[in-house]
Formats: sequence, C-alpha cells, structure tokens
Amino acid sequence: MTSTRRVKTAVAAAGISSFALLYAPQPVLPQLAAQYHLDPGGAALAVSVATGALAIAVLPIAALSEVVGRRPAILTSVVASVVFGVLVPLMPTYPALLVMRALQGVAIAGFPGVAAAYLAERLGRAGVAAAVGAMIAGNTVGGMLGRLASGFTAGPLGWRGALLVVAGVGAVCSAVTVVTLPPGTRPGRAHGVGRGLLTALGKPVLLAQYAVALLAMGSFVALYNAAGFRLTGSPLSLSPAVASLVFLAYATGSVSSAAAGRLVARVGRRRALVGALLLTALGTALTLPDWLPLVITGFLVLTCAFFAAHAVANGWAAADAPETARGQVGGTYTAAYYLGSSVGGAAGAWVYGHAGWTWLVAVVAVWLLLAVAAVGAGTRVRVERRELVGLR
Repeated sequence: MTSTRRVKTAVAAAGISSFALLYAPQPVLPQLAAQYHLDPGGAALAVSVATGALAIAVLPIAALSEVVGRRPAILTSVVASVVFGVLVPLMPTYPALLVMRALQGVAIAGFPGVAAAYLAERLGRAGVAAAVGAMIAGNTVGGMLGRLASGFTAGPLGWRGALLVVAGVGAVCSAVTVVTLPPGTRPGRAHGVGRGLLTALGKPVLLAQYAVALLAMGSFVALYNAAGFRLTGSPLSLSPAVASLVFLAYATGSVSSAAAGRLVARVGRRRALVGALLLTALGTALTLPDWLPLVITGFLVLTCAFFAAHAVANGWAAADAPETARGQVGGTYTAAYYLGSSVGGAAGAWVYGHAGWTWLVAVVAVWLLLAVAAVGAGTRVRVERRELVGLR
C-alpha cells in the first residue's frame, strides 16, 4: 500500500470511528426522553454536551499537536473515544451519562482538530482539497453507520445495547487507524502556538470559513436532532427503526463531499460554497409539508448540499492556512463546527419542542443565509485587498 493510500485509509477509519461514536445517541433520543422523562431539548443534551466539549477541547489539543506531533494526537483520540464509548451506556443515571459523553467529546476532539493539518503536511497544498474531501466522506460514512447501527438495534437491544454495538464498530475502525497511520511531520515548538492562533484569527477569508462551520453545522444538527421526534410523532408516526432510515441520506453526503474538489476546480470556491449553502436551505424547505416522500427528499437534498459546503469550507481553510498556523486554523475551524453542533443542535431541539417544525425550518433558513453573507463579506475583503496591491 502506498503512503498516500495508507494516509487516506487511516484517516477514513478514524473518521468512521469518531463520527459513529459522536452521533450514535441521536437516533435513540426519543427512547432517552421516554426513560428519563425529558423534553426534546433535554434529550438532545446527550448529543450537545459531547459536541460542546469537543468544541472547547479542540483548540488546546490542536495546539498540543504542534508540540507532540499530529500522529500521537490522532491515535490517542481514536483509542480513548472507544473506551468512553463503552462506558457511556453503562452509566446508571442521565447526569452520569452526560458527564461521560462530555469526556468522550474531549477524547474525540483529537481527530477532527488535527486531521486537516496532518493531511496538509503529508500531501501538500495541491492535494489537500481532494484529501479533505475523502476524509469528510469517511466522516460521513461514520455518522451514517453509527446512527443506523444504534437506530436498528435499539428495538431488540435497548438504547444501551445499541450504543455498545456502535462502540464495537469504533473499536474495529480505531485498530485500522493505529496500524496504518504513517508518521506526520516532526513536532513544532511551543512558543509559536500563540502566534499561530493570532494568525488563524487574522485573515477575513478564514473567518468566513469559521462562520460557515458554525452556522451550517448548527443548522444541520438542529434538523437531525429533531428528525427522530418528527418522524416518530404524529402525523407521520413511523417506528424508531424505520425513522432511522432517514440517516441513509448521509450516503449522499459521502458522495458530495468527495466530489467537492472537482466542483471547486470547475466553478471556484466562492460559487461552490454559496451554491451548496443555498441548496441546503432549499432542501430544508422541502421538509415542511407533512408528506413523507417530500420530507425524505428534503433530507436527501439538504444532507448532500451541507456536506459539499463543509468540504469546500474545510478545504478552503486548510489550503489558505499559513504554514506556521495550520494546526491552529484546523483547530479553530473544528471548534466553530462543533460549537455550532452543540449550540445549534440544542437550540433547534428547543425550538422544535416549543414551536414545531415550521419554526425550526425558519430559524435554520436564517442561519444559512447568514453563512452566505459571511462568505460574501470575507471573500470581498480579499478581492479588495488584491485590487489595492495591484494599484501600488
């Protein structure tokens, strides 16, 4: 196996493990709500505390990777997240489960916060867009696999058994990563970490990608956190196993994220990103009628478009990151992404629980339009600076 193939295999396996574990509770939120007498917003904390902890931990871990190296950070992440994945369903109370999920979020942070920088260093600027797209495709497969595994096994095994099944999947994938991940570049020096973070926050084009990560991911998780309640409730009234089939929409995301590099090559980053965000909003609107075929079509469209937007924005941030701040840029993007997942996911579940699906769709539409505006503002500053340089 060539070095490039080993890299792609290792990060794909790490992505499958990390994202299967991170979002495994999402399909069983209605069961958690029933057992612990929670509303949708309270049950959604099982997802939001993990993604929130990930968002908080990702920058310190990304900075640490500058000192100890990318590979040790990634390997520690995938192994520790599986250990916590086994412990989560064994917790006797809901507060204890939330604590364990928060620790799992911290453990998972080592992969997404470091992976983009690792790929940029191993494969170079020219190959990073396609590599990031392949990585996100693996992440998408993991998210879909974890959700489907827990959704389908929750009936016969209960939600605890379902989460243990996903932990087993994560263990197999993490073993693949441990065996195949090649060494990264040599560790950096600690005194450059703070300066790199300032650099990561100083470029408008990068700030635009962080805004996309925050707002688009918040929108996406808000919709999927509420999806189980919508599909199993009146008037659709599907069983939990059938409702979990909505997560098959992730298959479209694996295709679109892998194809994002070709889309960028044809129409440019700005057009590709704005188009993907607007298509996400269109797919969201399609879910409004209480007609199952249209709801499913909407989820297919919004999922495909969201992952294309994420791949373009993440690849753009990695490609434009200064060499001395790759880890900090990757960490900042990932922190924004999972902060959006945590806050947006919890807020979306609360909106759905108190106002219904129509209001949730309206809120998500506003967030996506704000993301489009951020792309326009960030790239306009870049164009204006280029024009000024040309006049000098």
